[in-house]
Amino acid sequence: MATAEPMNLARIETGLISQSDQGTIPSVKLLERITVEPDKCGGRPCIRGLRIRVTDILGMLAEGVSHDEILRDFPYLEPDDIKAALAYAAHQADHAVLRQS
Repeated sequence: MATAEPMNLARIETGLISQSDQGTIPSVKLLERITVEPDKCGGRPCIRGLRIRVTDILGMLAEGVSHDEILRDFPYLEPDDIKAALAYAAHQADHAVLRQS
């Protein structure tokens, strides 16, 4: 049984950014590191198809764990993976909040 190719968030959400801009916007390049696979981590966003979720990275950062410590504890991660998790969180939080008057 063939496994489906992982979806990456940059590919999914590129409708928001023109083709010509995609190479010049750093966060779009970083978002290419975020993958979603239905059979990994319950379909939650992960780093480069690895079984480390974006939320794991964000949680460590929120607890005050340094980038260097994360990279020491997870040697298969790269500095841009941490930046990608932050870019993903920023992208997810960037929406209007509508309030009833």
